[in-house]
Amino acid sequence: MPALDTNTTILVSGANGFLATWIIDILLKRGYTVRAAVRTEAKGQHLMNQFKSYEERGKIELITVGDIVSETAFDIAVKNVDGIIHTASPVHLGGGEPNEMIVPAVSGTLGILKSAMKYGNAVKRIIITSSCAAVKESVIRPNLDENDWNELSILECERKGKNAHPLDMYSASKTIAEKRAWQFVAEHRSEIKWDLVVITPPWIFGPPLHEVTSAETLNSSNMYWYKAVFEENYFGQNPETDPMHGWIDIRDAAEAHARALETAAAGGERIIVCAGSPYVWQDLRDAFKGIQPKVHSVGTIFNTAKEHRILGLEYRSMKVMTDDILAYVAKRGWQ
Repeated sequence: MPALDTNTTILVSGANGFLATWIIDILLKRGYTVRAAVRTEAKGQHLMNQFKSYEERGKIELITVGDIVSETAFDIAVKNVDGIIHTASPVHLGGGEPNEMIVPAVSGTLGILKSAMKYGNAVKRIIITSSCAAVKESVIRPNLDENDWNELSILECERKGKNAHPLDMYSASKTIAEKRAWQFVAEHRSEIKWDLVVITPPWIFGPPLHEVTSAETLNSSNMYWYKAVFEENYFGQNPETDPMHGWIDIRDAAEAHARALETAAAGGERIIVCAGSPYVWQDLRDAFKGIQPKVHSVGTIFNTAKEHRILGLEYRSMKVMTDDILAYVAKRGWQ
């Protein structure tokens, strides 16, 4: 499928979220027209205030879709758009039943694909935000790539139900939703005119653009960053050995989605985007204190060869990311 140019309209779901707001910022600055999908008009008010100058020029419009569990939620939203970036998915670590995260993640993903198949006559490419949580299992393995899947978290949720770890619930939701998306495309190949790209980032940190009213209302990943850096709260983990995962700056994760629209070779690909792996909580503290974070030889390493070949990102350093979050926090007067 040919790449999209900036003279096109892109639907962004979950438009008021941490990642989506940065994606929209990049798209608008590139010259795209954006249709921003949110559940309710109230949830989109801050977004439209933020991008008011673009609204006045007809470059961004708000559309409400209600509960994304509804199979018809995106039927109207997909009409007359050239591309779709689907970021909407539950992200919280508050526990509960696994299906509280799995059902909306799967339903929202399949719903937007079904709507695009039925009503998205102009759609050429759909990008879904997955996660390295759909790649990495709890067992530490080096050199994970796009061929790896997190099956263990699904099994944990099936076995333990509400007693499963919240990270397993989140991971299972991302794994199942992504698998179902690829399955849908395979089953309906002859009926669809668009291709699919899946972007899989790890932990995403960075300065927010979306509405945050206090430190307590930061998105999940930034809340973890805030507590680790300012409170030395490592959630019962060893800061020298955990989480042994990967990280990326929010702006680089957003840029990956924009480039996935613009790069023909991205079509049909699952792409890991990761600035560094493995990292531990102490690395964030070190960057905060101006100390160069350690290079770890043991832990999960995400292979980003495909990303470099197709998208060619240049990642921000942990120090740049940290300095920019600190500037945001200082501006808000939270420390």
